[in-house]
Amino acid sequence: MSRSASLGVLLDHAQDKIALLDADGSFTYVNDATERLLGYESDDLVGTNTFDYIHPDDVDAVRERFTETIDSEGYAAGSVEYRFRAADGAWVWLESRMSNVTDDTLDGYVVSSRDITDRVTVERECKELSTRLRELSETSSDVLWMFDADFSELLFVNPAYESVFGQPIAALEADPTAFLDAIHPDDAPAVEDAIECLSAGRSVEMEYRVNPGKNYNVWLWVQAEPIVQDGEIVRITGFARDITDRRRRERQLTVMDNLLRHNVRNDIGVIVGNAELIEESVPEAADSAAVIRRTGDDLLKSAEKQRGVIEALRGAGSTRPVDLTTIVAASVDAVGDRYPDAEITLSMPETATTCGTNELEAAVVELIENAVTHNEAANPTVDVTVSVDDAVTLIVEDNGIAIPSMEASVLTGDHEMDALYHSSGLGFWLIYWVVELSEGSIAVEMREGGGNRIRVTLPNADADDPTADDN
Repeated sequence: MSRSASLGVLLDHAQDKIALLDADGSFTYVNDATERLLGYESDDLVGTNTFDYIHPDDVDAVRERFTETIDSEGYAAGSVEYRFRAADGAWVWLESRMSNVTDDTLDGYVVSSRDITDRVTVERECKELSTRLRELSETSSDVLWMFDADFSELLFVNPAYESVFGQPIAALEADPTAFLDAIHPDDAPAVEDAIECLSAGRSVEMEYRVNPGKNYNVWLWVQAEPIVQDGEIVRITGFARDITDRRRRERQLTVMDNLLRHNVRNDIGVIVGNAELIEESVPEAADSAAVIRRTGDDLLKSAEKQRGVIEALRGAGSTRPVDLTTIVAASVDAVGDRYPDAEITLSMPETATTCGTNELEAAVVELIENAVTHNEAANPTVDVTVSVDDAVTLIVEDNGIAIPSMEASVLTGDHEMDALYHSSGLGFWLIYWVVELSEGSIAVEMREGGGNRIRVTLPNADADDPTADDN
């Protein structure tokens, strides 16, 4: 076997596509790897021009690199990436290495090519993902950040940092701990402790004040996580969200709660007490005094419901597993004690676990009590049913007059409060907000023959728990 024949056999076993091109770019030889990579047999390409197979967007760059290489006076070599049309018409990304080395035994210039389609695809996906993440971080109002394990190097922070902390990013890049200067002095020690916890591998969630330029009136909710690789903490990442409006609302609710709980209730108590005194001691004014007393009692009840509403809103988003049967049983007993003339029936399973706020019992009491107090029947009847399926359902049915559409729309969440169109009291709002915060829903229906049916649907806390017992 001649040397050239032996070389051909050797090249045919190569994994890369090996080709010989003349000065015009025509194939004078291709190895067998071409069929595996591109689907062409060797004879299909020999005599054709390589530039006829290259993607139109890439052909000029490849031709320029090839011509530049072979026309160099001294030794020259280079590489180029481009798309090559395969036998099935698909475009395959190739990386080709070429040089101007040739002699009489070689019928052209050697070009070796390998398929890099997978690599290019991954690189493009990573670039696209990086672009999307950068766009997201640049438009986010949350501060997104990343430090190394000991907070000695800032790895990333988005532009929101400057407006939230009131400090330029350049200052943080120069000194990664500069953000501590923007934290309220009373909160800084707790943040420093949190940094130590993160560097020790523990997650952190906290709230603190920042931005001295705004008198530290910016409140943040911060969550941070250590990133662990091979058992070692390599980065700390997290976000900070401006919760100033939420903190302000909580403070406003507290002020209103204190005002109604103390000042208003005390003043109403004085009015009711004096109305009772007038009713007893001045017979000719007894009827008017009774009206004042009853109105005052109603206002006191509204104030108590207001407290429940404020507690519900203050704990927004905080739910826990609860047994609805325990809550309903206690609520039925409480309403039954207050209204002994009402007939209240109860049907429910042994347990019905849902997730609800701490005010769920207050809402259930309000629902059952409303069915009794707004009932003009001589003998008010209320049927209370609890059932468990994909969800936990509470149904309260009565034989009273139909709930006005305006009031029903409060329960179902279809009501908008304004100066001309408003609900009569806080009771239904309390029920609606508590159920909504418990991720439930309410439906209001008319019963056949008269009366109302209110259906409260709550999450089944055991539905997604494979270890839970069937009810």
